[in-house]
Amino acid sequence: QVQVVESGGGLVQAGGSLRLSCTASGTIRSVNLMAWYRQAPGKQRESVAVINNIDSTNYAESVKGRFTISRDGAKKMVWLQMNSLKPEDTAVYYCAFISISDGTYWGQGTQVTVSS
Repeated sequence: QVQVVESGGGLVQAGGSLRLSCTASGTIRSVNLMAWYRQAPGKQRESVAVINNIDSTNYAESVKGRFTISRDGAKKMVWLQMNSLKPEDTAVYYCAFISISDGTYWGQGTQVTVSS
């Protein structure tokens, strides 16, 4: 059984930084993408950053230049470095391992709160 666990969330002042970590345990036949999503209260879950198997990345416009996604595919780990945080970044952040053959595996989420 696959388990995905995020860590690194917390409370930070505006302008500060946080680094989120995520790891998957168990067998996933083929991970095609690793991604971070977030969901703020009353809003839909949105994609924040995505990285593929050749380390090509894609970011939401709202985080470009501030957030950086990175991965270790062999260890099934992915990170999200978040700099220059803003109050509007406050949300529950979710990690996802996306496999074309097996589906998407989600973590339970980690809370990020940015105070003004």
